[in-house]
Amino acid sequence: MTTAGQTTSISGRSTDTLGRFLVTARGNHFVSDARTGPAEAVQAGELLLASLASCSLSNIQLHARERASGLTGGQAHVSYERDPEDPTRYAWIRLELRLSGVTQEEAATLTGLFTDSCPIYNTLRRGGNVLIAVRTEAPAPASSVSTGRTPAV
Repeated sequence: MTTAGQTTSISGRSTDTLGRFLVTARGNHFVSDARTGPAEAVQAGELLLASLASCSLSNIQLHARERASGLTGGQAHVSYERDPEDPTRYAWIRLELRLSGVTQEEAATLTGLFTDSCPIYNTLRRGGNVLIAVRTEAPAPASSVSTGRTPAV
């Protein structure tokens, strides 16, 4: 688990399939597709929603255990809508939680503890500081680029 002041990194690379990417996190590898790609694997926006679902449930579970609240289960449903006037952003992101084994009052308390402490939720809610660095690599020499064709004899 990353704590304050620690850096976490993942990497991704393009594949030979247009719109398909291989993502690596701590030695775990998975495929992601662009929304304009093959549409077989999870897409970037879905990964964003998945991170919020996972963080909310794990955070609530941790706080419930610390409080001995009796939580027996939880479900998260997360959705977004792309802004029709500005497709470069989401108009909204909605998180719906269903918590089992606790009263509505305890569920509200656990949700408050989650929203007070979750970096994913709070970065999305407040907007985050995103930095970009870009480098280039020289293209491979033409003689070493495969054309996929067999040379004529």
